[in-house]
Amino acid sequence: MIHLNIKVIFMMALIIMVHACTSDFLNVPVQGAGTTATDPALAENLVTGAYNSLISGDAFGSGDTHGIAFISTTNILSDDADKGSSPNDQIGIIGDLDNFIHTPTNIFVGSIWNGHYSAIAKCNQAIKALDAAGTDQTTKNRWIGEVRFLRAYYYFNLVRYFGGVPAVLRVPESAEDANQDNTFQTRATVDQIYKIITDDLQFAVDNTPLRSASQKGRINKGTAQSMLAKVYMYRKDWQKTLELTTEVINSGQYALLPDYAQLWRFEGNNSTESIFEIQTGTFNNTDFGVRGYCVWQGPRVGGKGGWTDLGFGFCTPSRQFVNSYEPGDKRKDATVITIDDSGTNKGTILFDGYRIPSKDSIENYFYNYKAYHSELKTIEPFLGNRDNKQKNIHILRFADVILMQAEAANELGNAGLATSNINRLRSRAGLPDVQAAGGSALRKQYGRKEDMS
Repeated sequence: MIHLNIKVIFMMALIIMVHACTSDFLNVPVQGAGTTATDPALAENLVTGAYNSLISGDAFGSGDTHGIAFISTTNILSDDADKGSSPNDQIGIIGDLDNFIHTPTNIFVGSIWNGHYSAIAKCNQAIKALDAAGTDQTTKNRWIGEVRFLRAYYYFNLVRYFGGVPAVLRVPESAEDANQDNTFQTRATVDQIYKIITDDLQFAVDNTPLRSASQKGRINKGTAQSMLAKVYMYRKDWQKTLELTTEVINSGQYALLPDYAQLWRFEGNNSTESIFEIQTGTFNNTDFGVRGYCVWQGPRVGGKGGWTDLGFGFCTPSRQFVNSYEPGDKRKDATVITIDDSGTNKGTILFDGYRIPSKDSIENYFYNYKAYHSELKTIEPFLGNRDNKQKNIHILRFADVILMQAEAANELGNAGLATSNINRLRSRAGLPDVQAAGGSALRKQYGRKEDMS
């Protein structure tokens, strides 16, 4: 249930926090230490650091890219989910966002700003260092392409959140440089930001290899093409959207998983359907994941209690969203944890055998199944830190590309291709085919809704 609702554009450009972009130049390198010019491993480590920014989830501190602030300003803001949890928990932060009454002082809005610009600063630092890296040009361009993809992704989020934002594309040389260059403190236009995004993504398309020639989890050509297609789709450039999605589909690098539910489990990590997936795991005997991603959304104790709950219960699927599924749609049970309210106290059994009690001991009726990570190490491994469960987050999947191609085809008058793509996804969901309609009729009934995939 992760997507950005483009009808929401926060008027938050008043809080331009330059410090997130200006601290790196204060770090004086140790004299005599290796540099990227002499140590290629150091250059690659900077690329890894840029990737690490994807798991930032400190919504109450240094910044958030995919934690509870991201969840609140995407899913919860949409019609697909409600704040959830207990009525008064985080009512002044998440509740205000859910009800569209937030102000420029909302801490999660500021956290999204800080987290994204901190991540952009890491990307800029890596690009600067890579320019001087002592490695072959092909490798250097591939690394830069990966980092520029990440920078484009962050700006794509920012422009949809805030509209025009400062275009920070370099590391300041000094505090004076940072203070005197108006670029760091002035909003660029929406068109200027989109130009940065498309330029960065095109560089990634041109300089990264196919998935089959890439390390698992890294940005590759198909990742960049798919994200660029999505950007062009938001800009209503249907021809470029169609061309890029067709290239990805015809590349032979991706396929739909037969079992939709498998996508959201540990066994589905980096599957043939994965295009852009935030990586988690274990490093030096420590859980490495987006802080709180699972526990913020886990089923919450309520009423009689009597059990050890799974989290705080935020981002609950809305009843409108739950009711939008057609009868027999297999995706519903893989997306929504429905709490037993039958009066028989049978509870709800999850895929790993974990039993959630009935409604008299639960706070909400529905929970996000896609955010659930098993409590059993024999099913899905983690070291026991519930705040950092190893839950990969899917940003783009092959199903999204199929839908983007369908939307572009429909807008360009090819109702046959659009309907064929939709039926391809409906077939996996266990639903009957729809007949070709085309144009506004098809758009109204099957228009962009990422969770339908």
